[in-house]
Amino acid sequence: MSIFTVASRYAKSLLDLAQEQGQLDAVKGDIDGVISVLKSNSELLAILKNPIIKGDKKRNILAAIFEGKINSVILSFFYILVNKGRAGILLDIAQEFVREYNETKGIVKASVTSATALSEPNLTELQKIIADEIKADVILKNMVDPSLIGGFVVRVGDRQMDASIAGKLSKLEKHFAAQGI
Repeated sequence: MSIFTVASRYAKSLLDLAQEQGQLDAVKGDIDGVISVLKSNSELLAILKNPIIKGDKKRNILAAIFEGKINSVILSFFYILVNKGRAGILLDIAQEFVREYNETKGIVKASVTSATALSEPNLTELQKIIADEIKADVILKNMVDPSLIGGFVVRVGDRQMDASIAGKLSKLEKHFAAQGI
């Protein structure tokens, strides 16, 4: 069974449990924090993935880091993962939980890449336009790529709208090449 399939099943279980207990939003907030900790600590990830390190040691490490800082439901869930030998995919499960949470709440992630960082008012306006267009809540991330020269590229799921100068120049170049110019 693939890691994605396993991570998806565990994430769905945590999502269902959090919903049953009426703590979905609180659990999501804590999971965001867990993801941040795991991504910023490669040693912790290495320990969790190491099959030689005993489960008791992994549980103690998780308790030392997260006990009293995250919802007890999540910590108990982590202990179950350790007992099942799945601590190594904890980050995958947490990320899949966020994806499934967003899907449940009708939240769509989008990105806008621009030659320079967009101002907050511009990001807010663009986020509103995208949300109105796709009829969903949008989390918009701004990335900077100076090679675009100007304009921007918006990506929502598998759709892309290129309004960059580099994109327009590329289209013009292809048009001229097709015309033999």
